Amino acid sequence: MQQTFRLVIDCPDQVGLVATVSQFLADHQANIIEANHHTDLSTGRFFMRHEIRADSIKLGIDEFSKGFSPLAEKFNMNWRITDSLQKPRVALLASLESHCLNDILHRWHTGELSCDIPCIIANHPQMKQFADWYKVPFHWVDFKQQDKTKAFDQIALLLDEYKIDLTVLARFMQILPNSLCEQLAGKAINIHHSFLPSFAGARPYQQAYDRGVKLIGATCHYVTKDLDEGPIIEQEVIRISHSDSAADMVRKGKDCEKTALANGVRYHLEDRVIIHKNKTVVFA
Repeated sequence: MQQTFRLVIDCPDQVGLVATVSQFLADHQANIIEANHHTDLSTGRFFMRHEIRADSIKLGIDEFSKGFSPLAEKFNMNWRITDSLQKPRVALLASLESHCLNDILHRWHTGELSCDIPCIIANHPQMKQFADWYKVPFHWVDFKQQDKTKAFDQIALLLDEYKIDLTVLARFMQILPNSLCEQLAGKAINIHHSFLPSFAGARPYQQAYDRGVKLIGATCHYVTKDLDEGPIIEQEVIRISHSDSAADMVRKGKDCEKTALANGVRYHLEDRVIIHKNKTVVFA
């Protein structure tokens, strides 16, 4: 895989931004292989993502950061630069449903998702069979025989122990406490089995069936303390008809869940997502 540097910026929109960044990159012989820009006219906010061939630029990450910092300060930028060869460490959290967990593991195993998966954490011990197949360390956290606070304390310790960069809730059917949500802000992704904001909360497919909808979907979003209301990264839908039962909708919806979660995780891993307030800009 070709090594690249990813420069991601958001800041107040102003004249000269693109020209100034482009000039800085040109001055250091940077070869830009992908460039994305977006201006939110309603908020006056500018968003940028550039992907640069690492072998074209004579600066390392630290040198680049030092040289770029005065420019970033001048334009009041939120910014980051990352190395594509530095793989984020991802923890997968699961409950009893295995389809999303297995899909992410398969995509990782085949190289579609560029990350390391050092652990799987689940509240059902039988999920260990999937971790064993992919040779990933497994941790069962018992939510029935102990207080939930202690269970989540265990999870927080594991995430810290494994130095996790991104936590993926692959149909993990437990509500994270506010303290953990704050700790993982912008670093935890959930898949909800409905096209949010419709049918939030429990049993969304049954809610959709009772309402007689013709489209169902799934929503990949960042975790916040407000249940199912975090910034949305990706959504998928599928058409259904009056002849589909609630069970049919569950079956069809699983494909939406897998695709939305996999795409959302990939966009995050590739630094394609910029969070601004409760929305995202996704340079897919």
